[in-house]
Amino acid sequence: MSRTKHVAVLMGGWSAEREVSLVSGAAVSKALKQSGYRVTAIDVQRDMGALLTRLYPRPDVVFNALHGRFGEDGCVQGLLDMLDLPYTHSGLLASALAMDKPMAKRLFEQAGLKVAPHALVTRESLLAGDPLPRPYVIKPHNEGSSVGVRILREGDNARPFEVDSWPYGERAMAEAFVPGRELTVAVMGDRPLGVTEIFTEREFYDYDAKYADGGSRHVIPAAIDDETADEVKRLAVLAHRTLGCRGVSRADFRHDGRDLFILEVNTQPGMTPTSLVPEQAAHAGIGFVDLVAWMVEHAESDG
Repeated sequence: MSRTKHVAVLMGGWSAEREVSLVSGAAVSKALKQSGYRVTAIDVQRDMGALLTRLYPRPDVVFNALHGRFGEDGCVQGLLDMLDLPYTHSGLLASALAMDKPMAKRLFEQAGLKVAPHALVTRESLLAGDPLPRPYVIKPHNEGSSVGVRILREGDNARPFEVDSWPYGERAMAEAFVPGRELTVAVMGDRPLGVTEIFTEREFYDYDAKYADGGSRHVIPAAIDDETADEVKRLAVLAHRTLGCRGVSRADFRHDGRDLFILEVNTQPGMTPTSLVPEQAAHAGIGFVDLVAWMVEHAESDG
């Protein structure tokens, strides 16, 4: 694709990850301009479809830098398919499957990946008693970036949440807490870029640990043996393919010293200065400008 093409960068939106999306979108817009593309940055509102149709010239490609619900759960992907606009990252079905954590885990199990014991539960059942032995994790069943994630440990007196303090719908996912090391692998096309181990002084790798300065420390390549590194990369590609992802994704794992448990696949990985995918790409010899240009040049539409 010629780098004189017009790229619309979608960012912001109204999910819980709006601020991070704005940072991702600004970094992407800057890099694409450096690469020679004509760029229109759009802070997405609910009239996005009408705005895109009014842009002149019509965008050749949409770079989807939205995070969280609407932006990475298949909704915006479906709209872009209807407009017949090629866009970066995964299509409607893969995006929806990845965001629906229980469904994704079912598919991972069928493909032979290990997942922690888990259950889809209601608000009422959580308040009535523990659905799993402690320690276990409570998370929204359809949010990203560790939004709303909480760990319930043995001896805690606290409930998962108070009656009026859970803004993520009537259902949640309970998942057994897997002790061990936090590993993540970015997949670019069908190529695993590397293995990063994540350390944080917080209770776990939560939203603030991911995006706040100093919230976490990334070690790449992870200090693991070659056999484990090869296996986690293989599993990341398998997960990418199982969901039908395209472009760039990132798979997160826990390693308990014996087994690798997949946590989730992120189809819209962050593109901020502290994000893992640009860091892994740089380690693989791919600069940020070339990374986002590759994503634009491999954009597709299912329209």
